[in-house]
Amino acid sequence: MKVAVAKYPIQAPVDFAAFAQRQAAVLGDAVAQGARIAVLPEYLSLELAATFDAATQGDLHASLAAIQSHRDAWLALYAGLAKALDLHIVAGTFLLAQANGRYRNRCDVFTPQGGHLWQDKLQLTGFEKGLSVIDGGDALTVFDLGGVRTGVAVCYDSEFPLPVRAQAEAGARLLLVPSCTDTDAGATRVRVGCLARALENRVFVAQSVTAGEAAWSPALDINTGEAAIFAPMDRGLPADGVVVQTSGNQVWALADLDLEALERSRHDAQVANDRDWAGQLKPAITRARVDKR
Repeated sequence: MKVAVAKYPIQAPVDFAAFAQRQAAVLGDAVAQGARIAVLPEYLSLELAATFDAATQGDLHASLAAIQSHRDAWLALYAGLAKALDLHIVAGTFLLAQANGRYRNRCDVFTPQGGHLWQDKLQLTGFEKGLSVIDGGDALTVFDLGGVRTGVAVCYDSEFPLPVRAQAEAGARLLLVPSCTDTDAGATRVRVGCLARALENRVFVAQSVTAGEAAWSPALDINTGEAAIFAPMDRGLPADGVVVQTSGNQVWALADLDLEALERSRHDAQVANDRDWAGQLKPAITRARVDKR
């Protein structure tokens, strides 16, 4: 299964047609390189704020409200591209309005067979909490993409072990991580989270990122990090856990993931964090006591 992760340069489309044309070109390039799954980054929908006037672009709350008018076209675009390109598309995230007037950060996944799956971001960053209009999700899912059981952890969610562990226990062998960071520290946190989740659960982790600068946007103004695919550090797999990553102006990093090698490593492991997980749950060690001797 060849997976492509994007280091996606943020631009300023003049209208939805321009946005759609670029998506077709970018995803078409991934398919030309053999991709079966393509992962776009978190907050991708906020690029659509550029289709509105300057006042809306510069006001994140106004941008969130405005981009809802593109939601139906967004769904139709990626559903159509998934079928036309015979590609599983992880369409970054869309800040989706809820009935209560608040938003959820939703990762939509489209299949060539016409399927539409999704996972909402569970944990909110300080930036997201500060907006006071975004809620975390309340459900955790896994699904099959091209025969591979898959989960999604949106950006900050990759830094939390237990939900990803639940996805792994539900059979996930691939974790998709659309991300967006604006500092080197933020990029490092997500990268370390991805490496840790790969190690703990013996899964492949595919992380996409935003790239470049977009001074017009209060959310996408600065973007950091490299897109990468990670693996557990064990026999038959990369010693540093990095299968492939972008560099420079490269948009896509691709790797043909060897799921058989992953399973072999499970049975011939140097260490077995995935199998030894329960050892940390022994009642005697789930709480530390203060030794006053």
